[in-house]
Amino acid sequence: MPRVSSLVQRIHFEDFGGTEFERLVFAYHVRAGWTDLAWYGQTGGDSGRDIVGNYLLDDGSRTRAIVQCANRATLTQAKAKTDMTGAVAASPQGLKAFKFVVRGAVSASQRDGVAAAASSLGIEHLTIWSGVEFEEHLRLVGEDLLRRFCDGEVFPDRPEDLRDFASDFPGLTDQEALRQMAAVFDRPAFRTHFQQESSLPAFLAAIEDTIAALNTGIWRTREGDTIRRIPSLHNLRDPKTKADVVQAAQLVDQLRRVFVAGLRDKSIRPCGCGQPDCPTFMVDKGAADALDETRNMALAAFRSALPSFDVRLG
Repeated sequence: MPRVSSLVQRIHFEDFGGTEFERLVFAYHVRAGWTDLAWYGQTGGDSGRDIVGNYLLDDGSRTRAIVQCANRATLTQAKAKTDMTGAVAASPQGLKAFKFVVRGAVSASQRDGVAAAASSLGIEHLTIWSGVEFEEHLRLVGEDLLRRFCDGEVFPDRPEDLRDFASDFPGLTDQEALRQMAAVFDRPAFRTHFQQESSLPAFLAAIEDTIAALNTGIWRTREGDTIRRIPSLHNLRDPKTKADVVQAAQLVDQLRRVFVAGLRDKSIRPCGCGQPDCPTFMVDKGAADALDETRNMALAAFRSALPSFDVRLG
């Protein structure tokens, strides 16, 4: 029987007031992993700073950023420059990053004009999300927030309550959380035995991605693109379950350290063909055994928390 196609209807952000829109934007950035978030917009007199927080740059460092919630049909260059100028003036230590989240559409010419204004103010990192773009990001890491927002569930008023509301996975049992977390292990880095000659494309990156996903809930591709948001070990409630997953994460980190040590002492080394992008490595038996043993221990620790977990070497 053919499947029935269904459409995902767009969200009508214009039906909500400015405070409700800011609440959702704040909750999204909590879920997306921003740190030290403060919601200035709720107090009035925000000087162009609805939300302030630290976010992760491509090089792994964090920078202070302003998020301005533009609950209007479009973003004009004049209003954007006024907001950015006020934010720069209110930031005595300097401001390098600014983000607009707009309810409506933003044309290419409007983006160019705002980018020029940002550059003139010394802002190095500018992000502009239209309502459609914001909705897509919400569906990626905060589908439950979007659903609650649209189903009429009242969001908390205070930033600290909003932070708790957004950082948890309401109604998710530990077993449901573990089943989502298990997906980060389902990759060749945890299934393939090491041999004397092994293909190791981006092995270290895969291990580091797994560590980050278990600890933060942000699951990324090898290229650093976010796949989706999943529960982290911090969302687990049962102490024994959480202890098992913490041990698994620690063993994955141990796996990373064993691999780096092997590169350092040459027990893991490039094949010698001279090609800088060659994925083939030579692995001494002792190093291969240590890597396989550590992986088995990490998988067994996670299996202690989730008996149905079926990722195994080989």
